[in-house]
Amino acid sequence: MIVVTRASCPCRVRTSHGQDARVTIASFGYTPAHMPEKIEELDPNFATSLPGDDLAWYDIRALGVEGQGWTDTESPFDRLPLRAKGVVRDPVWGLSQHSAGLCIRFVTDAAMLAARWTLRSPALAMNHMPASGVSGLDLYVRHLGAWRWIGVGMVGESVNAQANLLKATLPPGQREYALYLPLYNGVTDVKIGIPRDARLAKAPPRTGGIRPAVFYGTSIVQGGCAARTGMAYPSILGRWLDVPTINLGFSGNGPMDLEMASLLAELDASAYVLDGLPNMTAEQVAERAVPFVQTLRRVRPRTPILLIENIIYQNMLDDRHESHRLKNEKLRAAYEQLTHAGIHDLHYLAADNLLGRDREGTVDGTHPTDVGFLRIAEAILPVLKPLIAAPS
Repeated sequence: MIVVTRASCPCRVRTSHGQDARVTIASFGYTPAHMPEKIEELDPNFATSLPGDDLAWYDIRALGVEGQGWTDTESPFDRLPLRAKGVVRDPVWGLSQHSAGLCIRFVTDAAMLAARWTLRSPALAMNHMPASGVSGLDLYVRHLGAWRWIGVGMVGESVNAQANLLKATLPPGQREYALYLPLYNGVTDVKIGIPRDARLAKAPPRTGGIRPAVFYGTSIVQGGCAARTGMAYPSILGRWLDVPTINLGFSGNGPMDLEMASLLAELDASAYVLDGLPNMTAEQVAERAVPFVQTLRRVRPRTPILLIENIIYQNMLDDRHESHRLKNEKLRAAYEQLTHAGIHDLHYLAADNLLGRDREGTVDGTHPTDVGFLRIAEAILPVLKPLIAAPS
């Protein structure tokens, strides 16, 4: 979270992580420093309309999809390329059709925003994760130099969903938004609706030109069990660091398969974050961690790699404590073996404080709530930030 204190312009922002940033106080929306000189507006002639509806509807694909590592996909919002079908295990391929981590950034002067989207699966929610996170949309606005939540798209009882993303009329002005797609469902079509006299444009490139941070792992990486789709921890870190993120979390299926290492190595990443231990046994960690990293390193000799230990399960009487201790022990041994073998830019994050110390960060002892995801992001941030900023 970023707390802004109004003062003379410009002002100093102190984050909850003790970091300072400089921003300029201006009207709600773009500050002069962030206003792009030229943005690519969409042609309103390509918008569609509905009978009795005064909105113009635009296909979000015209705005560009951020967080997608490959463009040669079977469907527009898949997370793996079509050529991975039959190469990765079937459950991984099925989960790759979930749109976790994908977002659309755009600029508009619209005073209100609506969305229509069609979901792949009628399973809109789970018993421990609400439909707003499984199948909904999540809207953020760039405000005073930081990303702020502003609206959510709730689903009804059908795979065909429509929602007003902004509940109140905003003051006039051009703003940049980020719209996050469902975490545990896929989409075949998403449209944004704005008043006919409003303008819609692609967002400008992110400042700094930093390449995406790539996250690989389990249901926790994918976003289970966030209440909103923007609350998966890779997305939180993407907003805090203002960098693109690629979410390659696969629920129950992130055990460092070597074919996934080869696919990850295709991505020109600023850093790789590997968080697969909750889906692994200690024996699998001992067998797979070293060759997984070696596969990445052969193709990406200088890209930083961050290994993350297994979370500490939150039920104090849970007999899995010995299991996660053993897995973390094997990961530490793999890390030491790799570093002794000359693997550079390899980094390690212990699990001691990933979920906090009060055991209040999960829905079931394992899967984080939004509080848990914030805590994970806060633990990763000081390690990841210097890695993505470093030249490679």
